[in-house]
Amino acid sequence: MKPRLLKNSAVGMIRLLSFLLLMAVCLAGCKTSRQASSSLTKDSGCLSSKVQLTVPHKDATLTVNGTMKLKSGERMQISFLMPIIRTEVARMEVTPDDILLVDRMGKRYVQATRKELKDILPKKADFAHLEKLLYAASKPNGKKTLTGKELGIPSLEKGQVEFYDFSDKGFSLSPTQLSGKYRKVELKELLEMLMSLM
Repeated sequence: MKPRLLKNSAVGMIRLLSFLLLMAVCLAGCKTSRQASSSLTKDSGCLSSKVQLTVPHKDATLTVNGTMKLKSGERMQISFLMPIIRTEVARMEVTPDDILLVDRMGKRYVQATRKELKDILPKKADFAHLEKLLYAASKPNGKKTLTGKELGIPSLEKGQVEFYDFSDKGFSLSPTQLSGKYRKVELKELLEMLMSLM
């Protein structure tokens, strides 16, 4: 009984995290960041950081760590890892043309083009603006934490996404490949399910 309860709680958490990630990217176009000098530049074409997502859930606060990798002008991936065993539980991939959300535990994904998301995304929420936001966050006085309230999710006012430990060291970043075990779901279906968790 306990393992099943733990699994259900973890699945619910991943669903909630995926929703928050989608909202963070969708609403990133609405935010501005402070400017400052930094040794991190776009020269290498790469930016990486650690990510910490904190979400209030019922009577507890859930914290999940992960990584962010950005290849300038091409692709950004955020990967969230299960505590202790460090297995990927969720991934979000954003390119100039589309967004991919992967639920590793539920073996499902949502893939949508910017055109399909035009009614959800603000006009400024494009890849170039997301990239600008992340580089601004990497600066010494940059805004590294976004709260649920700032992301436009008042019910998750105490939730937050924090980016830290930035690096511009080079790396390779390939598109996410999913096996036939993964089931594609519609964005509307996923959002309805995630909203019911709040």
